[in-house]
Amino acid sequence: MSTPILLPGTPISASLLPRPNKSGTLTLGPGLRHTPPQTITTTTLGTLSTEPRKSALWLEDLAGRYAPSVNDLVIAQIHHSSTDSYSCTLTPHTPFALLGQLSFEGASKKTRPQLKSGDLVYARVCQAGKGEDVEIECLNSATGKGEGMGPLKGGTTFDVSPGFARRLMLGRKKGGVMLLEGVGEKVKFEVAIGRNGVIWVDSGSVRITVGIGRLVQDCDRGGWTLEEQEKAVKKAIKDMS
Repeated sequence: MSTPILLPGTPISASLLPRPNKSGTLTLGPGLRHTPPQTITTTTLGTLSTEPRKSALWLEDLAGRYAPSVNDLVIAQIHHSSTDSYSCTLTPHTPFALLGQLSFEGASKKTRPQLKSGDLVYARVCQAGKGEDVEIECLNSATGKGEGMGPLKGGTTFDVSPGFARRLMLGRKKGGVMLLEGVGEKVKFEVAIGRNGVIWVDSGSVRITVGIGRLVQDCDRGGWTLEEQEKAVKKAIKDMS
């Protein structure tokens, strides 16, 4: 069954909404707007996606452009810095995101990371409201822990569509993508997946790193089935050996 394409300003039918969580709320992602009391409308052209277990819904942009949303994990590149913050690039078409110079686990004025233009960080979007600057942070502000976020050293980045990046995050069962899990059974590597369509891979070997990145990009472009992915993974592992 195909997912209908929704035009900007289209009200979302109640029959399409996931069940609210225990507190009676839904989590709205990119491309949707809530108008009290109960109206949810689209803000861009796209297809509706839902995650029932998290009582969440969002719109996949057909243009393939990433729109920052709170709690998204992203890979950002430092563009320039000021006294208090770094201005970071998320995509070529979005405004700079601001990253506080102390928004890292255990950071102080003396211990904060010294980042320069071109450096990469794995971060979470903490502010992305309409009319507001997009802000990101490299720690869980509630616990002060990095939880895997922070500067990314070494490795190589690869661009994919934002929709495919989300599928990678969801894995085989929910996202229908098993590439990273499959390769990881035979090859050691580190990976960070950005909802903004950027993937960072580091295996310690340029050949293996590039092989993994190209495998992911080919799947994104080719729309491989799970069976096609499994065949491609077997061939890629053989080529990496």
